[in-house]
Amino acid sequence: MSAMKPPLLLLHGAISSHKQFDLLLPFLNDKYELHTADFPGHGGKAIPDTFSIPLFADSALEYMDSKKLTEVSIFGYSMGGYVALYLAAYYPERINKIFTLATKFDWTEATSEKEAAMLDPEKISEKVPAFATALEKVHAPQDWKKVLEKTAAMLLNLGRAPALTEKECTQIKIPVTIGIGEQDKMVSIDETKQTVSRIKNAKLLQLPDTPHAFEKVNHEMLANFIKEFFG
Repeated sequence: MSAMKPPLLLLHGAISSHKQFDLLLPFLNDKYELHTADFPGHGGKAIPDTFSIPLFADSALEYMDSKKLTEVSIFGYSMGGYVALYLAAYYPERINKIFTLATKFDWTEATSEKEAAMLDPEKISEKVPAFATALEKVHAPQDWKKVLEKTAAMLLNLGRAPALTEKECTQIKIPVTIGIGEQDKMVSIDETKQTVSRIKNAKLLQLPDTPHAFEKVNHEMLANFIKEFFG
């Protein structure tokens, strides 16, 4: 009888869905029982009144409960990594290890205003129509423009009151790898290093030749790093 594979939950980034991991999953399937889930308002799920990190964390816990996962390791990309670390701070008994990639931690009013401004649906429709079409497909039958508007509002709220402060970081005791691509233009190495320094059992991993966009990541290379960390 073969040994059971350990569960691994993958949490997607903002304005995306679980399909973001379609190219990564084949490289992990041999070692893990893989789980992916869409955050509220993403991937066609009903759009709630507001988006927030606690709401997304609760949805991850609800998914775990539905699959009878008492504890799990998490790979979180971008916002998914932020949610994962929030879970580790407040629900430590449910999380074994966390690996994040391309997660932004520097949420101030200035940085949140800059990021929120990039989520203007009308500008995206005008300047990058192919991206608008892709977003429409990802979030159908919901209105992708509302997804962007609520994400922008969440980012502005994060700038006023970050969900992951030094307090939360010091509460995290489990092993954590904080990954950042060497070519990431959205997340700085300084904010990443600061977060690593605040988490007791965290280590920094810089991925060579890697930009922020997940579809441009070398998925086989990333999978090897994930396997090395989670075992």
